Amino acid sequence: MALIADTLEDALAAIGDGCMLAISREVAGVSMAATRALIRRPVAQLRLVALPTSSLQADLLIGAGCVATLETSAVSLGEFGPAPRFSAAIRAGVIGMKDATCPALHAAFQAAEKGVPFAPLRGLIGSDVLAHRPDWRVIDNPFGCDDPIVLLPAIQPDVALFHAPMADRAGNVWIGRQRELATMAHAAKKTVVTVERLLDGDLLADPMLAAGTLAGFYIEAIALAERGAWPLPLPDHYAADYDHLAEYARLAATPEGFARYLERYVHDRRAA
Repeated sequence: MALIADTLEDALAAIGDGCMLAISREVAGVSMAATRALIRRPVAQLRLVALPTSSLQADLLIGAGCVATLETSAVSLGEFGPAPRFSAAIRAGVIGMKDATCPALHAAFQAAEKGVPFAPLRGLIGSDVLAHRPDWRVIDNPFGCDDPIVLLPAIQPDVALFHAPMADRAGNVWIGRQRELATMAHAAKKTVVTVERLLDGDLLADPMLAAGTLAGFYIEAIALAERGAWPLPLPDHYAADYDHLAEYARLAATPEGFARYLERYVHDRRAA
């Protein structure tokens, strides 16, 4: 049964230095409250995996010096431009980068979800990505003839971290339509979730909510964090804070501006 933590910091105890941490894409439910708490701790040497992309969350963790390696298909601030601290870290060579594609990441997580050591994927054949991923193996299809296919090692994170609209006190978490969050939780050794609210009822007993509910036995810990995705959106609940994201893009363009952002919005614990 999942722990309903008294504090956000208690819920994040499973995320230690050197942890392989899986995070979700911007529009699936990103735990920005937890991200800020990890930076305040501070956590170090994370092996970050974004399924399949990231934006502000990865950029903040990288800029704060919390990340040793990153595996993803993209990090960007979208309409606000490139992710500045990620871009600076790549140019400076201060983090290790594992370039991937969205289908490759989903396949590797699904392999771990199924308990198998690898997943086959055809679409990578002919791409430049293969030249930079010696851990991806090209073999001939054993059931075909002259039919190459790529084998991807399963990705089993130490911890998956995301934000969801609600959970019940038995540890069941409602994720709605964001099904990749279930894949993350199934693949990871542990899953930590922040939620907007806690319900006294049983989500799995509600015929309207059960299909979108992740069972509590996949969850390590839950913490209440109202507007915990801010300034990113929580699907069907609130939109992104575009003014704030524009401010971040402007400040994070320089190391000095990024330091001011951290002081103002992370260490000073300001939130929406």
